[in-house]
Order: sequence, then structure tokens, then C-alpha cells
Amino acid sequence: MIKAKNSSDAFTGLEAAIVLIAFVVVAAVFSYVVLGAGFFTTQKAQEAVYKSVEQSTTNIQMIGNVYGIATDPSSGIDEIKFSIGLAPGAPSINLEKLNIIFSTPGTQPIILTIGNTTSTSEFTAKLSALTPVTTMQLNDQVEINFKVAAIPKDTVLNIEIRPNVGAALPFSKTTPATITNTNVLT
Repeated sequence: MIKAKNSSDAFTGLEAAIVLIAFVVVAAVFSYVVLGAGFFTTQKAQEAVYKSVEQSTTNIQMIGNVYGIATDPSSGIDEIKFSIGLAPGAPSINLEKLNIIFSTPGTQPIILTIGNTTSTSEFTAKLSALTPVTTMQLNDQVEINFKVAAIPKDTVLNIEIRPNVGAALPFSKTTPATITNTNVLT
């Protein structure tokens, strides 16, 4: 009879192989998680860049003059009219989310929102001065109209158009030295 020799050399090699496989599996899972997090971070960074470019560009542009209408020229200008459009390649704008901030040196800023009446807290937006609109598309020319408290001659008006997406469009105009029924503000 042959006596069996008790050797643990093979068993130690098997244990080492199992530990090595476990390390490889853990490293693979860890690298998968790290790569996934990297791809996710890259995607979010790309979205942030595209969103910031979209918001930093001015989508709205002035078309033509800004007019001041005076019902009673001796009291001053009581209505402002101007036309706006979209810059080439700009996406459409929801005018219901558009705000217009109006102020003069002697008044607090007033935030105007779209409405169907011409009060001192609402503006109207019309396509071709006839059809009320709530969305401005590419190649549209929208006339903005709003009432203001009487503004005397030689007064600076500050108007800022703030869309929900994109940069604001601020501008200043001055009432003329002699006010008539219809005035081009400079």
C-alpha cells in the first residue's frame, strides 16, 4: 500500500487563483462604475455648455423705431409702441413668459406681462398690428404696445425685454423736446 502524502500546495494555489479572480472582478466593476460616472459627468457638462450658449445669445432684436403716443400732447406720452423679431436661427419665444421692465429716472421699475388690455401693468403683442399672438416664430414681426403714466418732454425711458430663454434686450430712449400725438423716441 502506498501511503498518501498530505500536501497543501495545490490547495494554496487554488486559493490564490480564487483571490486573483475576485480582485479582477472587483476591479472590473469599479472601473465600470468610474467610467459610467465619467460619461454621465461629460454628458451633463455638455448639456450645461449648450444651455449656457442658448441663454447667453440675444434672441430678440428691435425692428424699426420706438414710438411714443400722446393722447393729450400737453400731458406727455402715455403709450409706447415698438416692433420686435427673432434673430436668425433663434428658436421661437413664448410671449406669455416674456417680461418687459419699464422705468424712468423718476419712477420705480414696472414689470409688464402679456395681456389683452393696454393697462400700465400689461402689454399687448400683435402680429401685423392686428392679430394677438402668444408665440413669436422666426420671421414674425410682433408689435408691442403698452400704456404708461404720462411722461413729460426730455425724459429718458429705460425698457428691458426679458424672454424666458436667452439674454435680455435693454435699451433707453428719450422723449422729444416737443411732444406731438405720434413721436419717434431717440
